[in-house]
Formats: sequence, C-alpha cells, structure tokens
Amino acid sequence: MDEIARQASLLPQPLLPSALGAAIAEAYHNRSLAEVNDHEIRMSVMTAGFPWHIHPDSDETFLVVDGQLVIEFDAGEVVLSPGEMLTVPRGTRHRTRPGDDRSVNLTFELKDATTLFEDEG
Repeated sequence: MDEIARQASLLPQPLLPSALGAAIAEAYHNRSLAEVNDHEIRMSVMTAGFPWHIHPDSDETFLVVDGQLVIEFDAGEVVLSPGEMLTVPRGTRHRTRPGDDRSVNLTFELKDATTLFEDEG
C-alpha cells in the first residue's frame, strides 16, 4: 500500500443516519453513533412511546431524520418533522412517541446522562 492510500484509509468515514434507520426492522432500537467531547449522539428508531422521564444532569436535543416525533411535556406537546430539532432543558419532565407509525431520530446529550423514569402506576 502506498503512502497516499494508507493516509486515505485513516480518514474518518461519514454516516448516513437515514440509511441506518431504514435498515432497522426492530420496533425499538437505540444505539450510539458518535461521541463528541463529553456528549453522545444516539439514533433511536421507535414505533411506540417512551415513558415519562427526566434527565437531571443534561439537556437533550432531538433531530428528526424520518417520520414525525411527538415530544410531550406537562404543558402540552410539540410535533417535529424531518429536519426539525428541539432541545429539552435538563430537569424537564417529558416523553416521546412517533407521530405516525415510526420515527427515526438523533438525540444529543451528555454521555452517560442520568435518566430518571416516572412510575406511571
């Protein structure tokens, strides 16, 4: 392998979240895509809602890749479409669900952020 080919093989490779999401058939899938300093970028694919919770130590930003994402708060809800982004401030009670059959989203939050779930019983 010549030097130019070796250097090219060391280049970071791009990710295409829409293609990654389209390849997932599970009803719920959440995985880490990248780490940026002390934060993590995760991709979630969901066909059902995620329970009420808070993150006491981190904001959480959602970016919709495919479908619609509904983010519910105590005071109401916000519906995001592909390309739209919203930040939930740390300590804010919220839950998420797809706006239609399925949503693919990127989330950005502190790596190892604490998630406290609310007992709905």
